[in-house]
Amino acid sequence: MSDYYDVLGVTRQATAEEIKKAYRKKARQLHPDVAGPGHEDEFKKVSAAYEVLSDSEKRKMYDLGGEDALHGNNGFGGGFTGDFGSFSDLFQQAFFGGAASRGPASRTRRGQDSLLAVDVDLAEVVFGTTKTVTMDTYVVCDTCNGSCCAPGTSPVTCAECNGQGSVQRMQRSLLGNVVTSMPCPRCQGYGTVIASPCKDCDGEGRKHVRTPVDISIPAGVSTGTRIRMGGRGEAGPAGGPNGDLYVEIHEREHEAFTREGDDLYTELRVPMTAAALGASFPLETFDGERNVSVRAGTQGGDEIVLSGLGVGRLRRPGRGDLRVQIVVETPTRLNDRQRELLTELASLRGEDGYAAPKDESMMGKLKEKLSGR
Repeated sequence: MSDYYDVLGVTRQATAEEIKKAYRKKARQLHPDVAGPGHEDEFKKVSAAYEVLSDSEKRKMYDLGGEDALHGNNGFGGGFTGDFGSFSDLFQQAFFGGAASRGPASRTRRGQDSLLAVDVDLAEVVFGTTKTVTMDTYVVCDTCNGSCCAPGTSPVTCAECNGQGSVQRMQRSLLGNVVTSMPCPRCQGYGTVIASPCKDCDGEGRKHVRTPVDISIPAGVSTGTRIRMGGRGEAGPAGGPNGDLYVEIHEREHEAFTREGDDLYTELRVPMTAAALGASFPLETFDGERNVSVRAGTQGGDEIVLSGLGVGRLRRPGRGDLRVQIVVETPTRLNDRQRELLTELASLRGEDGYAAPKDESMMGKLKEKLSGR
């Protein structure tokens, strides 16, 4: 049983590039198109060694247990069941940068994914919603049903490649005459020719349309959230499967509420007297009108929490809270009677002797110095 490294003439520490160079050198000497008949078995051994050592996973298995560890993926010696064509593919890949042709290509391909931006209001984010939007996309042609052919016709076998999708070309090189495979120029590698393409889709099997799409938007989404709708993207050419549709959310700002995570914030402006005495105020929420009780002695900046009136949680049950921040309004215009009553209140509370706040600003200090104080 030969050692693959010995067959290629490299050490067990050889890099992938060194292995490739060694194989190219050996193959150049032994390939039947160059060396002639009588070297097939040697070329098979070299190609089998390269097939294993050029594959990182196979090489690891081989290094651990030799050919027995490959579980049937051995290259030669007793159990070889491969054909010469597979080694020709290796030769083609090593010298020309690509594998030999594997048969005609398929016209059918998966459609591209689509990205759609959708604007939503805060109310729609709170509860979730379904929106219908119009998008430009490709759909399967309803005339040919994706066959690309005019009704009543079908693709015909390419006369140039006989349905193989590829043609052989003889090229002169330093190795002599080398046969290479390339896509058929007439059928572009498909193996068939569409003699009568569908007029409605120009033989593509799909059409470009503007179509409405219903989008289910769950509660709790936010700007930047992407929703994947599998199979709702573009239809593929020649009846290929649809790609996916990704919906990117853009949340509009609200004039009265701000959002932080699942919680909502708003302000409730109350008169100074109501903050001192306590009162109840109506507040419009996304769940309708609610009464907010302001306790006596409430200070500006105090917060009242209305549980469960915030944003629905994304992929979780429940909702956040609505947090109401109190803003105490001090009257700026007083009539004589109001001023009299406030003065009396201040006197009763012992607050009528308070001096005006001292001006600690730079200008205030300068005034103080100039006045001699």
